Amino acid sequence: MNTSYIIDAARTPRGRGKPGKGALSGIHPQELFAQVMNALRQRATLDARAVDDVMVGCVSQVGEQGANVARNAVLAAGWPYEVSAVSLNRFCGSRLQAIHFGAMGVASGAMDLVIAGGVESMSRVPMGSDAGGQDGGNLHLRERVFQVPQGISADLIATIEGLSRDQVDALALRSQKNAARAIESRRFAKSLVPVRDPFTGAVLLDREEFPRLDTTAGGLAALKPSFAALGATAAGPAGEALDQLAVAAYPKAGRIEHVHTAGNSSGIADGAAAVVVASERHVRSRGIRPRARIRAMATLGSEPGIMLTAPAPVSEKALRLAGMKSRDIDVWEINEAFAGVVLQTTRALGIDPERVNVNGGAIALGHPLGATGAMLLGTALDELERSDRQTALITMCIGGGQGIATIIERL
Repeated sequence: MNTSYIIDAARTPRGRGKPGKGALSGIHPQELFAQVMNALRQRATLDARAVDDVMVGCVSQVGEQGANVARNAVLAAGWPYEVSAVSLNRFCGSRLQAIHFGAMGVASGAMDLVIAGGVESMSRVPMGSDAGGQDGGNLHLRERVFQVPQGISADLIATIEGLSRDQVDALALRSQKNAARAIESRRFAKSLVPVRDPFTGAVLLDREEFPRLDTTAGGLAALKPSFAALGATAAGPAGEALDQLAVAAYPKAGRIEHVHTAGNSSGIADGAAAVVVASERHVRSRGIRPRARIRAMATLGSEPGIMLTAPAPVSEKALRLAGMKSRDIDVWEINEAFAGVVLQTTRALGIDPERVNVNGGAIALGHPLGATGAMLLGTALDELERSDRQTALITMCIGGGQGIATIIERL
């Protein structure tokens, strides 16, 4: 297989995903990704005519994010009509999957240059807009496999792992502090591109909007559990509550301890991010110096009831493909969908917590579903260069019981 190189990575700041309140809520999602594309074109002296495909992950592909948001972003960016584009959905793994597909195209020799990433405007297209629940409203499937909401799954994981409210809050506080340090020392500056009003050119957002820099342990402790009331909701065929259904599948839990809150779960956000993936043939012919190469890519399914435990085994799969061990990874980016997921993954892999999410994560920075994976990869690459380290692994849990992982090596 040919080597897939990472030439550059860029992203918007994350805006608060609240209609009319977040700084990016007035921007069409097509425009968000278009601005990232054009930033890469300018920074990487990218010849748009040489791009073989644009691959965009997006979770809620309906309304403004429907109609092939990728193709319309290419048109909104003013790129040549000949540049093709495709939108794809692997839930929260969508943006990493786009990068994987781009890297596969390059590795196979079928492509030389790909733009891959993701976009999600959660203020304009709310989560779940495109589905009738986690299972799409398929009652026959629901009889076979009952999938509880992800917040219930996160609390189930915390209960089985014996994670206390203090532990998940401590991880959330660490995320906020790490993000604050990263912002203050401008660690995100290399990848960050300002978002402008497409009509006037005025800068709408040039910094992270989501972090709460004044977060304290006491403030986190005062928050009420987010999913306790949901867990008591009757949803089973015989009127069983969601918590009962989860415990029936995992009786060792006994009962679910609801420890996740708005403060230790990922935040709803808007944003876009993209990565330039190129072949060795392309970089040599253009005299380009790549920033990194992709060492391994992996996806994996997991039990859909508990749903969010795949990051550890899919990371192990990626490590096996790369001929590496967890100790060989210098920087870990484990998506902070919920604090319990990060703690469970870190424990299962035996990772030093000081190597995990050193610049904060989705708890502090927000989680624009279709864009986060590409954002994490860019953040990991910037951190490798900043700290003069070599390898990073990016992994995410995925709704429905899946996981995805990518290993990159700095050059």
